[in-house]
Parts: sequence; C-alpha cells; structure tokens
Amino acid sequence: MFTFNIDRLIAAVDRCPWSAHAGLTVPNSESFHIDTPRTAKALYTDEERRRRDESPWTLVQGILAPVQFAVFLLSLYLVLDYLASGDGYAWATGSIVAKTIVLYIIMVTGAIWEKDVFGRYLFAPAFYWEDVFSMLVLALHTAYLVSLFLDLLNPTALMVLALSAYATYVINAGQFVLKLRAARLQQNAADAAPAHGASVAGAVK
Repeated sequence: MFTFNIDRLIAAVDRCPWSAHAGLTVPNSESFHIDTPRTAKALYTDEERRRRDESPWTLVQGILAPVQFAVFLLSLYLVLDYLASGDGYAWATGSIVAKTIVLYIIMVTGAIWEKDVFGRYLFAPAFYWEDVFSMLVLALHTAYLVSLFLDLLNPTALMVLALSAYATYVINAGQFVLKLRAARLQQNAADAAPAHGASVAGAVK
C-alpha cells in the first residue's frame, strides 16, 4: 500500500522562523536524558500515525499546502502592487479568487484527512484550535468573494479585506507548521529514548 510520511515534509521546513519564538529546540545528546519528563501529549497515537501514513489524503495535503502558499505569495505581490500603483486590478482580483478556491479545496480535503486519521471531519482534539482559526480564515476569504460579486465594497476596500484574510492565513499556516514540527520533535525524542537507554545499559555491562 502507498504511504506518505509527513514527518519528512515537516523536516524540510524545520528551520522555520517561528520556531525560536515558540521555544521549540531539537534535543541533543547533552541536553536530553532518558529520565527527562515529557509531559506534552503526543499529537498522534501509534494507530493514528499509521492511518496518517496510509491515507492518500496525506499526500494531497502535502501537495496542496505549498501550492496554496505559492499562490498566496503571487497574489500578495499583485495586491500590494495594485495598492501602490493603481494598476493591475484584474490580475490582483483574479489571484485572490484563485487563492480562495485553493483554500476551499484544501479545507475540504483537510477535513477528509482528519476523518481518515482522527475519526471526525473537523475539530479533532489534536488540531482543535488550528481548525477554529481556520474558520476565521475561511470566513474572511468568503467575505471577500461575497463583497466582490455583490459589489459591496470599492476596489481599495476589497484589497484591504483580502490582506486581512491573508494575514489570518499566515497565522494559521504558522499554527500548523509549529504543531507538526513539535510532533516531529516529540517523535524524535521518543525514538531516541530507547536507543539512549540501550547505550546506558551497554555501558553498565
């Protein structure tokens, strides 16, 4: 059966700029000990981790996340360029609509992924607050579409609304990156514990 290990994907962004502010540091051989208490609850149980690695939706999420970020960066540039120059409104608007469509797709497939892994479509305890904030992200993007198609706001106000939606998206993306990175560090620590214990036992013998 095809499997996809999301830990490798998170490892690729292991040096994200938010990690230091979150107090996430990789345990090394000098600072980590076998008797160090680990009170943080693991993000996945062994069974959930197995389901995550076997779910085809894990790969879908792994592909859509960087695609959405790339669309976001392009759209952010176009929006800021329009606000600065007054030109390129159609391109900026099209990019925001495209970003919103990708958001809808990743939200739907993400809910299916949560169902596969945790047994519920949204608000699984492991990602509860991330999902709650995702609702705000979705609401602001949807408000932009409604305002655009019903002609409720002028072009500048629409772009400001889009930027507000983008700000919440960046925060939400950071939430997920930090949560998944913390889970990877927990797993690394758990994997290192038996090896450390074995080496201590061997030294005693």
